[in-house]
Amino acid sequence: MKKHYALLFFLLCFFFQDCRTKTPAHLQMTVNKIPVIFDTDANNELDDQHALAYLLFNGNTFDVEGVTVNATYNGGNITQHYQEAERILKLCNLSGKIPLLRGADAGFNQIEEHINTSVFDGAEAVNFIIQKARAAREQPLVILAVGKLTNVALALKKEPAIAQKVRVVWLGSNYPEPGEYNQDNDTIAMNYVLNTAVPFEMVTVRYGKPSGTDAVKATKAEINKNMPQKGPKIALPVTGRHQVAFNNFGDYSVNLFEHIQYHGTPPARALFDMAAVAIVKNPAWASARQIPAPILKSNRWEERPDNSRKITVWENFDRDKIMADFYRSMDQYVLVQAKK
Repeated sequence: MKKHYALLFFLLCFFFQDCRTKTPAHLQMTVNKIPVIFDTDANNELDDQHALAYLLFNGNTFDVEGVTVNATYNGGNITQHYQEAERILKLCNLSGKIPLLRGADAGFNQIEEHINTSVFDGAEAVNFIIQKARAAREQPLVILAVGKLTNVALALKKEPAIAQKVRVVWLGSNYPEPGEYNQDNDTIAMNYVLNTAVPFEMVTVRYGKPSGTDAVKATKAEINKNMPQKGPKIALPVTGRHQVAFNNFGDYSVNLFEHIQYHGTPPARALFDMAAVAIVKNPAWASARQIPAPILKSNRWEERPDNSRKITVWENFDRDKIMADFYRSMDQYVLVQAKK
C-alpha cells in the first residue's frame, strides 16, 4: 500500500511541477510579440487610420516600436500626414507613448544623394528605422509600410546591412497589372527595394478584383453599426480633419466614413492598409506565393524568371475573417505597450 501512496505522490508532484513550468496558452501570444514599425501616409483616404488603430488595439500580438510617416500626393504635405497620425495616437490614448516621426516628403531620387548629411528630407524616420533595425531581437523587425516606399528605400540605401534584420511588408501594387496609388507615388523607391536582399512581401491592392485587398470593404451602414464609441475614452477631445471633435477612435471612424466616396454595389470603401496588418497578425487570412522579384519598367511589370532574388506576393484575402477580427479588436482592445 505504501508503494501505491509513494507512486501517487510522485505523479502528483510531477503534474504540479509540469503545470508550473508550462506557459498558459493565452499568454504565449504575448511572449513573442511581433516587433513593428508602421510606415504610413496617414492623411490619405481613411484606411491608414483604421490600420493604425487596429495595430494599436492588438497589444497581445504586436510590439509597436514607432510610427513613421511619408507624404503622398492626395494627403497634403508631410506635416498633414504627421498631424493625422498624431490624431490617431491621441484617440487611442497613446500620444507621447509611441514614437511618431516625420519621414520623406519628396521622392527617393530627390533625396538619396543627401542621406549622408546630418539633415535631409525624411532623416527623422530613416534614422529611426535604421536604429530600431540594428537592435538585438529574437525575430526580424517588421516594417509594415502602407504608403510609398521612400523611407524604407532610403534606410536600406543608407545602411544596407539592415536588410538582414528586417522584414518589409508593403501594401501596394496591382501586380501583375500596372498602376496603384502607393506604387505610383515612388516607383523608383519600389524598384530599389526590389533589387536589394531585404525580405519583401507585396500585399496586393488590385482595384475592382476579388483577389486583392480591394475586396476587404466596409459599408457605411456597417461602420455606423459597429464603430460608435469604440476604443478608449480620452479626457481631451481631438479635432479630426473634418473639424469635428472626438474622444474615441470609433466615433472618428464614423466621421471619416461620412466624408468619403463609395464604390461598387452595395456602396463600400476598401480598408486596404488594415488588411495588411491583419495578414501579419494571422497569415491564414490570405494566400502567399513566392516569385522571382520582377521590376517595373515604363510603368509595366517585367518578369525576371531567372532572378534568384525571391519576394512574396499576398492575395485572396478572407474579407469576412479580417473584418470580424477588426470589429472584435475594436470591442476588446488591448493597447500596445508604451515605448516612452
